[in-house]
Amino acid sequence: MRSHRTFLASFAIAVVFANATDTTAQGYPSRPVRIVVTSAAGSAPDIIARLIGQRLSEGLGKPFVTENRSGGGGNIGTEAVVNAQPDGHTLLMVATSNAINAALYDKLNFNFVRDIAPVAGTMHSPNVMVVGPSVSAKTVPELIALAKANPGRLNMASSGNGTSPHLAGELFKMMTGVDMAHVPYRGAGPALTDLLGGQVQVMIASTAASMSYITSGKLRALAVTTSTRLEVLPDTPTLAEFVPGYEASGWFGVGAPRNTPGEIIDRLNNEINAGLADPKIKARFADLGGTVLGGSAADFGKFVADETEKWSKVVTFAGAKAS
Repeated sequence: MRSHRTFLASFAIAVVFANATDTTAQGYPSRPVRIVVTSAAGSAPDIIARLIGQRLSEGLGKPFVTENRSGGGGNIGTEAVVNAQPDGHTLLMVATSNAINAALYDKLNFNFVRDIAPVAGTMHSPNVMVVGPSVSAKTVPELIALAKANPGRLNMASSGNGTSPHLAGELFKMMTGVDMAHVPYRGAGPALTDLLGGQVQVMIASTAASMSYITSGKLRALAVTTSTRLEVLPDTPTLAEFVPGYEASGWFGVGAPRNTPGEIIDRLNNEINAGLADPKIKARFADLGGTVLGGSAADFGKFVADETEKWSKVVTFAGAKAS
């Protein structure tokens, strides 16, 4: 009899809790929501956050305001979200850098995979391997052969130490056994300028940053880094066609503090995916050189965990450290 009363009491508590969480979800959001972006205004993550924020504002009836908190390689803004109340009113624009930083930085005050709950993937941003006009290699196998014949003499540019393009290049080196010297720049612009000038010979860059140089013939695209060919570069092979299993692209998504109610995450996920189906948002993503990612919160969580594990191995291989 006692166990029966205990069961009824537990059941009653569970019902009250369920009703409370349902009420929380139904009343969400109760005030403006901030989306923390860990890069400057005008950057790709900032533009994506504003596009998604506008959709969420329309769908959920409250303002979704972008807050730029750059610095510390993105860790300052990420930590602010980790420490925010888990009520859905503070969100994070998640990026590839979050997965890389988990291994790149020796001491962080948070564990990204543990402390940020996945909400939804938003955009997949492909990269492309390009070489300057002075490089004789016209294919990936030719570049590998050239690098192996001249160990350490080819310079591989990147948009910065520990960035997605840098680690994409290190993954290429790890998987092919070539030795190329890494030359980091402060952004893609200066790196591409020196690639054009012949000071460096090869670079993995975003399609958005390099496309105009490719279409004008100033740079030669050897391969794209995605697992499938791109519509904008249909004749350019994938790196995986020559290096089986290679895949390295930038990506973005939305996260929330750990312990944010699942009902709130589900509401956000549904609204975000509805927005991603909008042709206007798809077209804007295409302007940024990207494609829609989408999917469930669980899909995005697995994706982020897999990416974090992959980039940890590459950071270790490269001996990369935060500068």
